[in-house]
Amino acid sequence: MGEQTIGLRELKKRQTRENISNQATRLFLERGFDAVTIAEVAAAAQVAKMTVTNYFPRKEDLALDMRDVFVGLLATTVRERETGDSALAALRRAFLAQVAERNPVAGFSGPAFARMIIGSPALVARLREFHDDREKALGDVLAAETGAAPGDIAPRVAAAQLGAVHRLLFEEILRRTLRGDGDDAVAAAVARDARIAFAALEPSLGSYAVR
Repeated sequence: MGEQTIGLRELKKRQTRENISNQATRLFLERGFDAVTIAEVAAAAQVAKMTVTNYFPRKEDLALDMRDVFVGLLATTVRERETGDSALAALRRAFLAQVAERNPVAGFSGPAFARMIIGSPALVARLREFHDDREKALGDVLAAETGAAPGDIAPRVAAAQLGAVHRLLFEEILRRTLRGDGDDAVAAAVARDARIAFAALEPSLGSYAVR
């Protein structure tokens, strides 16, 4: 009975969070991120304002609600890479798979969502923080995976290079989406760009962090 109660409570929390996020996204797309208040989101979701801030301490995270997945993605990919794979090989394969499936975490958010992000300095700044946090998480995993000594700069250098490629490709997806290219055209172009970008890292990272 106790476990069932806990399960129902967690389900309710998840449903409440999703409802708040969905209502916030609808309002942001209709009126623009900066024009919508937390109080208006709470009213649309039929919850108290404090409930909104309990689930989303920062307004930006109402729009960018996949923060944990985004920030942890590169580190998780490297941590779970196959035997014989370098970090570079694992990340390249994972990114190309995300492009093939038009994954929103890779940047396939649709033109309306892309316009919302670019139209808000607060969201642009928050997204920049996500990229920075993702690079740091990747560097930490690379240090652990390679047994780097404390203060060894190599994992951070590798993470900076790999993170920069992912940041560039994310921005390219947004740019092409805002230009009006369809998802299929964006995917084809970015897959080509990704192969070029990752190949440029082969000389320095092709044999780095091989499992």
